[in-house]
This record gives sequence, C-alpha cells and structure tokens, in this order.
Amino acid sequence: MTPSLTALLCLGTLPKPTIWAEPGSVIPWGSSMTICCQGTLGAREFRLDKEGSSAPRDRQPPLEPRDKGKFSIPHMTPPDAGRYHCYYLSPTGWSERSDPLALVVTGVHSKPTLSALPSPVVTSGGNVTLHCGSRQGLDKFILTKEREPKSSCTLDAQRRPYGQTQALHPVGPMTPSHRWTFRCHGFNRDTPHVWSAPSDPLELLVRGVSGKPSLLTPQGPVVASGQSLTLQGHSDVGYDRFALTQEGGQALPQRPGRQPQAGLSQADFPLGPVTSTHGGRYRCYGGHNLSSEWSAPSDPLDVLVAGWFPDTPSLSVQPGPVVASGENVTLLCQSGSTKETFLLSKEGSARPPLRLRSKYRDGHFQAEFSMSPVTSAHNGTYRCYSSLSSYPYLLSQASAPLELVVSASHPEDYTVENLIRMGVAGLILLGLGILLFQAPHGHGGTQDAARS
Repeated sequence: MTPSLTALLCLGTLPKPTIWAEPGSVIPWGSSMTICCQGTLGAREFRLDKEGSSAPRDRQPPLEPRDKGKFSIPHMTPPDAGRYHCYYLSPTGWSERSDPLALVVTGVHSKPTLSALPSPVVTSGGNVTLHCGSRQGLDKFILTKEREPKSSCTLDAQRRPYGQTQALHPVGPMTPSHRWTFRCHGFNRDTPHVWSAPSDPLELLVRGVSGKPSLLTPQGPVVASGQSLTLQGHSDVGYDRFALTQEGGQALPQRPGRQPQAGLSQADFPLGPVTSTHGGRYRCYGGHNLSSEWSAPSDPLDVLVAGWFPDTPSLSVQPGPVVASGENVTLLCQSGSTKETFLLSKEGSARPPLRLRSKYRDGHFQAEFSMSPVTSAHNGTYRCYSSLSSYPYLLSQASAPLELVVSASHPEDYTVENLIRMGVAGLILLGLGILLFQAPHGHGGTQDAARS
C-alpha cells in the first residue's frame, strides 16, 4: 500500500478536536486571550489556522497529558479577529479540522447608544422596541441579552441624516418573571469580527400597580450647566430599591432604598456635573427584593439645563417691584434673539417654571406673565429664561434676578409725606398719653395733703 493511500485511509479516522476561547470569544482591544484546542491522548503537535491565511497561524506542542494545545494572543488587535480552526498530529496522522471559532475584537469604534421606546419600563404583557444608534455610520448591529438564557441577534442598520444609523428590534410581551438586560455593538459588514465598544447596559423593567413614589430634586427644576445634580425618590411604602428612567433614554442605575424613619423609604440618584444630556423628563419606580415587579411610576419631573444658549433675556415688572396685596402684576421677559418660548421661575420653588410662547413686538421677542391678584405667596425672587421648541429642556442664561415685594398695605401709604403725617400723629398721641398718665397722680397728691 503506497504512503499516499495510507494517508487517505487515515484521514478522518481521528476525532476532530474541540476549540474554544478563554476568557471568551469577544475580547476588548488590547486585552489578552487564549485559544484552546482539545484533541486525543498521544497528540504530537497542535496547529491553528485562520481563515483567509495560506500558512498555519501557529503551532504548539501538546500540554500534559498530551491531549490539548494552547495558543496565546497577548494583545488583541483588529488583525487578530476572524474565524479559526485547529487540528492536531497523532501517531496515525492528522486529525480533521475543528469547527470554526469566531474571534471578535471590540472597542475599535465608539460605543453606540441603546434605548427603549417608548420607555424601558413596561406594563405586564406589554411590548417595547429597542433602539441601537451610531454616529459613525456603522451598518450592522449585534443586540445581546446578557442574563440567562443568553442570546443575540444581528440587525441591519437604517440610514439617518448626518451620517447616523439606527436599528430597531421589538421585544415582548413582558412578564414580571422577565429580568432582561441588553447591550448592543455596531460593526461594518465588510469587517464582521471588528466591533465597537459595547453600549451601556439597558435593563427592561416590568411595572406593577403598587403605590407610586414621588421624585424631586433639592436643586430645583432649573440647574446650571456644570452644576452637581441629585434626584431623590421618596415613598411611604417601604421599598427595598428604586429605579430611575429618563423619557426617551435608557434606564439609569438602580439604587437601594433606605428608611430614614419607620414606614418611609428613599434613594438618591447622583447624576454628576450637569450636561445637555441631563435635560429631560424623569420618573422613578419602587420595588421589593422578593419581586421583579416595579411600582406605578412617579409623577414626571422635568430637569431643565440653563446656560446652554448664550443669550440672556431681560426681566421687568409692571407696575413696579413693590405692590400691594390684591393688585395685578405683569412680569415681562424679553430677548433680542429668536426664541420660541420663555420660562419664569421663582427661587426656592419646587414647582416647574411657567412657560409661555413668545410674541414678536417692537424688535423683541417677549412674553408677559400675569399675576392677578397677587398675595403674600407671590413674594420672592424671579428669573426668566428663553428656549427653543426643538430643545425644550435646554435654556438660555438666566436673566438678572428680580425681587417682588407684596405688602399688606398700598405702597402709597409709605410716601415721605404720609410718613411725616403718621409721625406727627404719633407724637400727638404720645403727648396725650403722658397727660392722661399724669392726671390721676396729681389728683391723688391733693387728697393726701388735705388729709395731713
């Protein structure tokens, strides 16, 4: 029997090896990893091939007990990504090639965004649409469900203006037993093993009907760009955890609930220095550790970021900054630049600012905020801002503060002339009081002298 015929007869008699990657087959750029190849006992050599390469990628002697080989990549780079096969040499010949191992490098492109539409909080039985987006024009996305059972799917991207791309994927129906967390990566179809960095994780929450918490911010609804921002969830239900969501965005990290006193629970959500992305509408939810279901949502809280537009509107008041209770007052906010909306806020108030559409008059855009009639509750310091309808949560610089004083009496009662009159009247009353006080004492002294 010729040697070539012997080789043909031996081909396929050895079981093909098993190939896998440690710590996994999806590796961040620059990280180390190892490809493992498991054969049979007595192997003499292991080889590794990469699809598209004519020569073997690497060859290694077997590790004891001579049935496994390891191929190390100390620093993962884009050229290392691809499909690999391994095979081994035994005393009877070469084995078959293993099944393919797809090795992926991540972090080559910027991370995409991942959000849920209309919200990451879903009613039981409801559906949600996941939205992956990229500003780098990537034409494919990988959407991965991280919790067991893990799964992934590949999505074709849709082109959007300004070189952006997106992909939509429906999920549901959701039940309280579902605790799903997703991430997405983007890549280009001609380099399917070279991915972007992973998106931030997105957890889908199933909403229940238990008592809704309240949501507030100690800084007030208007915050300056760069300012520290913390949102607080409160409830008279003893929730073990709270979740915060931003409308049209991703679910933010959950926080454990703490109980400042019996029957109450709360959690703080520090959001760091304020940027334009913090502007938006927020809701919070409460949950118990023994249930995956969340409460009804809190009432919405709008966070407005001031200082995003460079213009500074002016604020004036008619008839003046000091008025009597019951009068009609108008605060006038004006801007020389084109703005569609004006907002009026009161210092120290937790209530959202008043909003009015602007009107163009005498070369200015302006809005008139009427207070009729005013009471002592209107006392305070006011500021106004301008905004555009396309960016409703981003505001201009604040106007100069305007202090409104509401007095119990009419301001005219405090003119100089009236004050003089009041002073003279006071002196006359004081004199009469002295005379009345002395008169009884003089009469009593006469009676004492008569007795003596």
